[in-house]
Amino acid sequence: GCTTTSPSGAESPAPTTQRRTVTPTTTTPEGPPPAPEPVADGPCPYLESAFVAEANGQRATKVRISADKPHPTCFFYRADGKIQLTVRVYVGTAKNAKALVDEAAPIDSTNPANSPSGWKGGSMGSDKGSVYAVAKEGSAVIVTSNQAQSIKPRRVAEKAITGLGL
Repeated sequence: GCTTTSPSGAESPAPTTQRRTVTPTTTTPEGPPPAPEPVADGPCPYLESAFVAEANGQRATKVRISADKPHPTCFFYRADGKIQLTVRVYVGTAKNAKALVDEAAPIDSTNPANSPSGWKGGSMGSDKGSVYAVAKEGSAVIVTSNQAQSIKPRRVAEKAITGLGL
């Protein structure tokens, strides 16, 4: 057996090594990221204000963007300083993309959305505003508008998806 000699000359058992099991931790938070906040003045890098104004039916007097990477959320404001339209683009896991879409336009309570081809989600319009939210693989695009018709945010979502090459 393994033994060592102590300074007194007596034999003692060899030291044992303890093995610790280390569970790896991840720095990526589980679940979809929190709602973005505007942090800087625009422009929106993937949508022109003129297109948004035409699609939503209101002049965009100011644009602000979030700090999200790789694509910021774009906030388009109307003349009275209130937000008229937001475009949120998420690129990450398929699970989080679907969760963001389900949060914005729950499948159980909204109309199906499937444009552009291959994208799936929900859309809803009401007198308080409208939403068009779709996901494909690990990407999601969520457009909210102060307008009642969901065709307006749908057009903006399609343009953003095409412009970003998603």
